[in-house]
Amino acid sequence: MSPVSLPNGGDSTIPSMNEMFSIMTPNLQCFNLWQLDGRPMSGDIGRGATKETIAFAIELAKAKNRPPGFLQLAGGTNAHTIDGLRKKGLFQTTSIVVDSSNSPDALIGGIAYGGYARKIVGRVLRSMQSEYGGAARIEDHPQHLLMALKEALALVGPVKCL
Repeated sequence: MSPVSLPNGGDSTIPSMNEMFSIMTPNLQCFNLWQLDGRPMSGDIGRGATKETIAFAIELAKAKNRPPGFLQLAGGTNAHTIDGLRKKGLFQTTSIVVDSSNSPDALIGGIAYGGYARKIVGRVLRSMQSEYGGAARIEDHPQHLLMALKEALALVGPVKCL
C-alpha cells in the first residue's frame, strides 16, 4: 500500500491528486491509499467534527476524474464516523474489490482515528496514573490494560467487523 496524506484543497484537490499520482505511477507497485485529512490532527469527539471528513470523502467519491486508489478518512474521525458513513452509503464491510476506481464498495479503505484514539486510551492512562501515581506502566496493571483494550476494540471493532 502506498499512502498519501491529503488535506481538502477545495477546487485544487483533484488536480493535485492527479499530479501526485502521475509522479508516483512509474514506481507504484501496489495499491494506492489517499488519506483524507478532513480536520487534520483534531481529535475532536463531537458529531460535527466528523462531518467535514465525510463531506470530503463524498466529494472525492463522486469525482470521476480522481486518480485510482482507496480512500481512508482521517482528521476529524471519531466514534460518530461510521454512522455518518453508513447514512451516506459509503461504509462497506462485505466485499474487497481490487479495482477501486470503478466500484463504490472499495471507496472507503479505512478510518484513521489518530488523535481521537489517543484521547480515549489517554483517559485510561490518566486514571491509572492518578490511582498508582506518576510513571506507572500499563503493562504492570492488567485491569487498566484490559480497559484500554476494550476502549480501542469498541472504536475499531465496527471497522474490522469484530
